[in-house]
Amino acid sequence: MIEVLMPFSMLKYGIRSKHRPFLDIPPTPDLKKSYDVVIIGGGGHGLAAAYYLANTHGITNVAILEKGYLAGGNTARNTTTVRSNYMTAASISFYKEALSLFETMSHDLGFNIMFSQRGQLTLAHSDATMRSFHLRAEMGKHMGTRIEVVDTHTVKDLCPHLNMDVGGHHEVLGGLWHADGGTARHDAVAWGYAKRASEKGVEIHQRTEVTGFKASGDKVTHVNTNRGQIKAGHILQAAGGLNGQIAELAGVRLPIRCFPLQAMVTQPLKPFLNTLLSSANMHTYLVQSSRGEVVIGGGSDPYQLASTRSTFDQKEHLAEGAVHLFPFLHNVKVLRQWAGITDMTPDYSPIMGSSPLQNYWLDCGWGTWGFKATPASGKRMAEIIATGRVPDILKPFSLERFEKFELLNEMGATAASH
Repeated sequence: MIEVLMPFSMLKYGIRSKHRPFLDIPPTPDLKKSYDVVIIGGGGHGLAAAYYLANTHGITNVAILEKGYLAGGNTARNTTTVRSNYMTAASISFYKEALSLFETMSHDLGFNIMFSQRGQLTLAHSDATMRSFHLRAEMGKHMGTRIEVVDTHTVKDLCPHLNMDVGGHHEVLGGLWHADGGTARHDAVAWGYAKRASEKGVEIHQRTEVTGFKASGDKVTHVNTNRGQIKAGHILQAAGGLNGQIAELAGVRLPIRCFPLQAMVTQPLKPFLNTLLSSANMHTYLVQSSRGEVVIGGGSDPYQLASTRSTFDQKEHLAEGAVHLFPFLHNVKVLRQWAGITDMTPDYSPIMGSSPLQNYWLDCGWGTWGFKATPASGKRMAEIIATGRVPDILKPFSLERFEKFELLNEMGATAASH
């Protein structure tokens, strides 16, 4: 009976003359002459900042300018990992806040982001790595995160199918277990923020490329685009891998270099990996999606390039690490491979806050950590623009830290070293 009724109901839905299609966001409108806030970049960070500006601070005369399509840059080109197991107090505090926002995001936005908090396990293959894990665990516990060093028996309990390589070159000696780690659907996060921001009056302008700026003294007055010039009270730059290029248009030099970051995904398999698993020694990390696909990522490519082209060399490297950890994957087919552009800073930490220009704000330098920072970055950058004050949680990430040599070294905190 159900098989008959379902197609019939779909047929009625399709031929209904008064049906109005439901849109998550309205079509791209005409540009107005001026906005209180112009956000450059329609990815997760820009959309989140617009939402918090409107929802928390009541600032709705906001335009998001996206060169391509909504969330089509690095937001669409990541592996969805969410965690807070960093090394410095400043980073742990910031990413802990981001993770807490992910935990309630589906409820807060009324939009299912498919958040799955199943923990992250980072493997140790040497005594030196185990010692560093003890340091990270103590720092994490001090900052209130759920993190601990575990032995080989616990590693095997968490990942029963893992090749422990006993006596081999990559023998597993233990691990760092981060119970707060998880995943969230990247496009759902972006569309959730976009939908709610649009409902409050924020305009999202796709296919709108920033071509330059007009300044008066130390203040930007207008933003030039391929669709015309607009006046702006404040400008927030959150353009992912293009941050360096956009900043140069405004006359701001940033300590950023761009590297491709690649990942790939296999055909669906029956569930066998319930945690996020990474090995910095092999520059490889894996997570199994809800559809059964095995998402495999690693470190950035070893050369500077602003390109999203994938390469066979990196595919071979990622496959080698994955097969060593789980030998039964050797005949599994790869379905897709992709690349993003990481904007890396010298200390592997982001830049958030003010720029040399009075009303030009920076949200950049994210490297491989942009997605997991999305809600906290959006919330805090909106707070800066609305109040004119930099919250304490963001002060360590200022651009001025490079002049003062107050750097935050997070090089070893990623799932695969750079």
